[in-house]
Amino acid sequence: MNTSKYLSRLFLGLSTLVILCGSALAAPDSDWPKKPIVAILSFPAGGSTDAFARAVAVPLGESLGQSVVIENKPGAGGMIGLGAAAKAAPDGYTIHISAMTNQSISQALFKNPPADLTKDFVPVALIGTVPHLIVVNPTVPAKNLPELIAFIKSKKGNFNYASQGNGSLSHLEATMFMQRIGATGTHIPYKGSSFALPDLIAGNTLMMFDSVTASLPHIQSGKLRPIAIAAAERSPLMPTVPTLGQDGMKQFDVENFYAIYAPKGTSPVIVAKLEKEIRKILTNPDFKARLANQGIHPQFANSEQLQAITQSEQDKWAKAVKSADVKID
Repeated sequence: MNTSKYLSRLFLGLSTLVILCGSALAAPDSDWPKKPIVAILSFPAGGSTDAFARAVAVPLGESLGQSVVIENKPGAGGMIGLGAAAKAAPDGYTIHISAMTNQSISQALFKNPPADLTKDFVPVALIGTVPHLIVVNPTVPAKNLPELIAFIKSKKGNFNYASQGNGSLSHLEATMFMQRIGATGTHIPYKGSSFALPDLIAGNTLMMFDSVTASLPHIQSGKLRPIAIAAAERSPLMPTVPTLGQDGMKQFDVENFYAIYAPKGTSPVIVAKLEKEIRKILTNPDFKARLANQGIHPQFANSEQLQAITQSEQDKWAKAVKSADVKID
């Protein structure tokens, strides 16, 4: 037997096998997606997270050729949805649209969180921010922040204030606010804005830190009164409403980040494709203008940048939680 011919044929056969195996392994990623994608949210329908998620999900599904189906799993300051997303198969058919600031706070508050954004997920892309503000029932006589502080103090602790849930940004903001003004009240946690706002409108609670997105329709209808924006700048949708800093409470502005993650182990090919399509959506001028009218600020950052932002948020809010001595009710 000609040894050189034998080795040549053997090498050719092995090369073909490697190519075939490589093609077989690459096919699932290169053909992705072949079916609808589930996007898990940690908050209920009707709030800012849900509004933002649905606004992104529709064009994302169109660009990928498969629908992106929203699945709401509210509760425990976002930890229920986070845990469910972390346990999902890393096959590209489950993603997590996260109210990242909320979940960074919950990470610091809960003793045994079911998952961690920095350890159990692959960052895909930052999608934007949504400012919060203080809203009150219209029967509250206060029209601005100094008047609200005076009214709260006159209640001598005999009042309820709402939040989007234990461990949420809304909860921490309210706790820090009460500490700053030297007042106490009864915290009533809900499973998101859509559950909290009806009670606030009915007068069962006095005030709440809520997203501009969720509160805006009720402010426009006169069912809620805005007091101050908990951000560095005023909202273009409410140009006459000052920031907390402008109304006398300095250093109380919050960036409320929203981002998309995939379960740890998800293929880099899938993550890169998601990142690419999300970038196209968020940089579209029409899309940005439409969301701005809902109080949402689309903002893109890639996977690597999101990883740094996530770690920074967790470090920042861990310090804030410790400093404020916030407790889970």
